[in-house]
Amino acid sequence: MNGSFAYGIQLPVQSQSTLYAEGWEADAGPDDLVEIARTADRSGFAYLAGCDHVAVPRRLASAMSTVWYDPVATLSFLAGVTERVRLLSHVAVVGLRHPLVTAKQYATLDHLSGGRLILGVGAGHVREEFEALGVDFERRGFVLDECVDALRAALGPEEFPVHHGKLYDFEGLGQRPRPAQPRVPLWVGGSSPAAVRRAAVRGDGWLPQGDPRDRLPEQIAKLRRLREDAGISDPVTVGAITEPLYVGEPGWHVGRRTLTGRPEALAESLREYRAMGVDQIQVRFRSRSRSELTDQMAAFGAEVAPHLT
Repeated sequence: MNGSFAYGIQLPVQSQSTLYAEGWEADAGPDDLVEIARTADRSGFAYLAGCDHVAVPRRLASAMSTVWYDPVATLSFLAGVTERVRLLSHVAVVGLRHPLVTAKQYATLDHLSGGRLILGVGAGHVREEFEALGVDFERRGFVLDECVDALRAALGPEEFPVHHGKLYDFEGLGQRPRPAQPRVPLWVGGSSPAAVRRAAVRGDGWLPQGDPRDRLPEQIAKLRRLREDAGISDPVTVGAITEPLYVGEPGWHVGRRTLTGRPEALAESLREYRAMGVDQIQVRFRSRSRSELTDQMAAFGAEVAPHLT
């Protein structure tokens, strides 16, 4: 992200797990997403992120909910109402689909958005989803590894990409439009040892999943060590998901983990991530309505962000 300390946001409304969704999101829809995206665009956010689940089984529906907008459709929709903010899949479970299908979708998104795609990928965790789509859940890590390699080819500059692997084999099949970017950034999500290794040796970035502050330095050191051992000298973008935020003093209970207070104090706390070696933070704000959320986003961009660097 050009060497700066960037900040992005996981879209509300688009996915509504009970782990993080606010009450107002249940009745929200496209108009709310548009206003949130435009606020992010105006307020200096580096990216908007969307999650990926095809179908949620009944056993998980009460916790995860079944509201998971398709990330390609959602990010494409928001690309049309924004100008500069990047579009991140956080994360696409690319092993659920043939790499040529994934490449067709995301290359089109990158082309239509003028080169704003960041492809975030992950292994997935819902067994029934894999079984329904005929994909081996137990081998999902192996599947993801080859998907990443295949996508490198399929999202590259060649109209007729080539990949010969154990699971996928293609050559002589053309796909246009090509991505607008010469190289689509590919970030790997997850905090397991396998995910960190995958990010180190195959990714342009790492998207940790819930690592607390005290664990991040060790994980980042491991990532860099694995990358060096693999002989990879290209820079890697290290991410982190921050605690929930509220700019100012809330007049309601926002939860004990939420960081609140004056912009300078929030920025001081968030700069600790940069000191660990983090390049971009993903922020989430506590809110009781769309307007409160967009006010929080605007306040963060105007009052907190200038102090981050």
